Amino acid sequence: MIKGVDCLGGGVYCICPDRIETGTFLIAAAISRSYIVCYSTRFSMLQVVLDKFREAGADIDYGEDWVSLDMHGNRPKAVQISTSPYPGFPTDMQSQFSLLNFVSRGFGVITENIFENRFAHVGELVRMGACANVWKNSIFSFGVETLFGTEVVANDLRSSASLILAGCIAEGITIVDGVSYVYRGYENFAKKLCGIGAHIEKFSENIL
Repeated sequence: MIKGVDCLGGGVYCICPDRIETGTFLIAAAISRSYIVCYSTRFSMLQVVLDKFREAGADIDYGEDWVSLDMHGNRPKAVQISTSPYPGFPTDMQSQFSLLNFVSRGFGVITENIFENRFAHVGELVRMGACANVWKNSIFSFGVETLFGTEVVANDLRSSASLILAGCIAEGITIVDGVSYVYRGYENFAKKLCGIGAHIEKFSENIL
């Protein structure tokens, strides 16, 4: 229950870092078997996600306001994930870890317990060469060595980010339609990816 007051007083509030953006850029390094340091973040909000990166074979380090991931050039290992409310594994990292599983070594399972019909990205990634199937609320996958560029369509915010990341590591050219979703959750996403080595050109608000 909220009871109104005559006036509100001033104050200072610091907005917490976006753990999903941090996790998405860590995925970018993991799937490209490389190294990244993410600044202006908070590792304490990412513990369950960082644990899954460790299971995938990544070396994780962190400080007060930064997190680093290093794959040492190694292909990640597939993981098993079950989404749940905070502080459990976030549903907003499900799509990105699906991509990680699709290019990892071994058999992976991701179970979505929060939202229904959040697997639209799977079919698009299968068109890029992923080996995966959806059954009920789970994604079952066998990792492949390489994805291949094609034209794909994003259907929501996180699938948009995942398809862009998939295009960054795929052989050939990938065209992602519907990327306007990505602007809802990431600031200068393509620019930041280009800053760490991606080759991305923007054609319109809907095509990247």
